[in-house]
Parts: sequence; structure tokens; C-alpha cells
Amino acid sequence: MIGLINWEQLSYIVTVVGLPFAIAVFLYDQRRERDNEDEAIWQDLSEAYVEFLKIVLDHPDLQLRSQQATPALSAEQQERLWVIFDMLISLFERAYLLTYEPEMNEKHRRRWHSWEDYMREWCRRADFRNRLPELLRGEDPDFAAYIRRLAAEEASLPG
Repeated sequence: MIGLINWEQLSYIVTVVGLPFAIAVFLYDQRRERDNEDEAIWQDLSEAYVEFLKIVLDHPDLQLRSQQATPALSAEQQERLWVIFDMLISLFERAYLLTYEPEMNEKHRRRWHSWEDYMREWCRRADFRNRLPELLRGEDPDFAAYIRRLAAEEASLPG
């Protein structure tokens, strides 16, 4: 009888202490796994933007790092500019879809603001802003609305 009572008491201890502990460990592991996935997504997107900037550097005649639209481009240069802007919109949309949330914690918000800064930087270029309607055709509607709003804000700034 004493053995049965001890087993019953142990089962209560496991239920009261062990089960909540196991749940807490499980939740902690799940959160850590989500954080690792978010970090991997952030790293992949950052690397993709660096690769994009290498493409920009490979085309200095387009003066893409300038805040001003490049004047008097040839037809071939115009075509390259379109392709590069198309690549950029695709990258921005991917970043938006993978990382943007209306309600973000501080860490996510800091990361997102980096992407928003990139978007704003490109939206300051009149030639990029002017091509947005065509570049955004077929893109995610929420993303399109978001970047249009940024472009409108940047267009209204003096300078």
C-alpha cells in the first residue's frame, strides 16, 4: 500500500510540476526556433540586397546611386534600368511579404525600418517613382499600397 501511495504522490508531483515545466520548455524551444527562422530570413534578404547592389555597381553608366534620375539614356540603358528596377521591386516585395507585420516587436520593427529606409531611398528617385505603376502591376496589393505611400511621402519632401 505504501508503494501505491508513493506512486500516486509522484504522479501528482509530475502533473503539478513536471507538466508545466515541459510545456514551458516546449514553448521556449518553439520561440527560439521561430527566432532562428526569422534570423535566417533576415540574413537571406540582406544578402540578396547586397547582391543587388553589386548589380548596381556593374552598371555605373546608369548612375543608380544618385538621387537624381539619369538624363538622356539610350534605349539599351533604358532597358537595363527597367530590368534593375524590376529586380529591386521583386526584392522589396519579398522583404515585405516575409518580414512586414502591422504589429511588430521591437526587434522586428528595427529590421523592417532598414527595409523601409532602402525603399524610401529608391523612392526619392523620380524615375523610379514614375515607373512604379508599371513596376507594381501584378504585385501584392498590400505591398503596392505600402510602397506607393512611401513614394508619395518622398515626392512631397523638399529637395
